Amino acid sequence: MIIELTEGEIPAIEQRGDYAIIAITKHGVEMARRLHESFPGTDLYYMSKFAKGDEAAKGIELFSGSVRLLFPALWPAYKGLIVIISLGAVVRMIAPLLEDKKTDPGVVVIDDKGEHVISVLSGHLGGANELAREVAAVMGARPVITTASDVQKTIPVDLFGRRFGWEWESADKLTPVSASVVNEERVAVVQESGERHWWMHDTPMPPNIRVYASIPAALADRPQAALVVTHRLLTREEEAILDNGVLYRPKVIVLGIGCNRGTSAEEIEAVIRETLEELKFSLKSVKAVATIELKKDEAGLIAVCEKYGWPFVWYAPEELNRVPMEEPSDTVFKYTGAYGVSEPAAKLYAGVDKLVLTKKKSGNVTISVGLMPYGGEGRP
Repeated sequence: MIIELTEGEIPAIEQRGDYAIIAITKHGVEMARRLHESFPGTDLYYMSKFAKGDEAAKGIELFSGSVRLLFPALWPAYKGLIVIISLGAVVRMIAPLLEDKKTDPGVVVIDDKGEHVISVLSGHLGGANELAREVAAVMGARPVITTASDVQKTIPVDLFGRRFGWEWESADKLTPVSASVVNEERVAVVQESGERHWWMHDTPMPPNIRVYASIPAALADRPQAALVVTHRLLTREEEAILDNGVLYRPKVIVLGIGCNRGTSAEEIEAVIRETLEELKFSLKSVKAVATIELKKDEAGLIAVCEKYGWPFVWYAPEELNRVPMEEPSDTVFKYTGAYGVSEPAAKLYAGVDKLVLTKKKSGNVTISVGLMPYGGEGRP
């Protein structure tokens, strides 16, 4: 469905995330699609003439007509707008919508080459400065912050880890935890997994924020708020830290999967869910699914990956055979040319020698589970 923009009418949109990405050029659309995939919590809008055919499946909204007419619908709906349009044009389009720096959304502008991410509006209160930094980090661009006093050099709770793809478990405590951070209360950052280079300011971390390796260690210090980064499901005792805390899910779980030809998406998904529940791992922390090249067109695997937005990666048999295996199989080699599928595929993508789960067979599915050290990029 295409949004038809008409003068004098505010179009109907389907808002899912907190931030909207808008693009109107060919290069801008390519950048916007990459950003949309790697920056959780964003909705993407671009002109219908650049449609690629996968927009409905990816939740992308297409529009036709002047982009200026789209902004009145986006303005009250989103916390921030990420606009890949010239700065001058953006200023002219948003000028009639400006009301108050306390309520206007944050606006950042990206140039068509993706070299600069400019904080344009609501830098402090609307969070545009932090949004610009996070978006720039994802894109490898330079953030442009022009406010004279960029005083809040601390953790933006709602954007924490967003450039790495981290997702929060629940938004319920975002506001009170943000208040604790800003008001310099004692805040614990508990990190068990995920990327470590999340502090991106040129000043030391404020003394009210302390990093812990475990939840019990943090609870012993009785913090007033907490940011918890882990792929694990918390125990009942550990959940006490979420009384005023936000739980983030880093993308660190790699699923190596082999299956019989024609295995349904429902069976594959059930095995994945069952296995992660047994390991006490969160489904939201899955980074990718890896398999053998023979399975690159396996409909069930493709459907599951598309449902969850997981990268689907496959390797040639000779690549898999170069990986040391704990459970090689002559039978698997007979049919695939590789001595294993799920185990070496998981190890190869995660970049590890040991897996959390070497191999489990369930029905038509074989699954292995690896954890990426520090949430790195693996070796896809």
